[in-house]
Amino acid sequence: MYAAAPAAAPAAAAVAPATAVAEPAQREGDIVNSPMVGTVYLQPEPGAAPFVKVGDLISEGQTLLIVEAMKTMNPIPAPRAGRVLELLVGDGQPVEFGEPLAVIG
Repeated sequence: MYAAAPAAAPAAAAVAPATAVAEPAQREGDIVNSPMVGTVYLQPEPGAAPFVKVGDLISEGQTLLIVEAMKTMNPIPAPRAGRVLELLVGDGQPVEFGEPLAVIG
């Protein structure tokens, strides 16, 4: 009749793995964050080639993309030389201050 006590122990064990899954994933490389609120553009004008693509080798200061804020186009430079590992935003996407834009490795 006391079989209910062992059933409670597995339920407590099931809670522990859920907290381990909630940890944020770490990205390799340096993350370039947006310095302002605005709209991202990956190329200098519609139909032009993008500033950079995933896998490109870049130099420090090279323009990665543009963030348009209040009708002003603000180039976002690479903080260091390296390779573009990820572009975390799409063309025409609105971004917030501090939002990750790209990963450089």
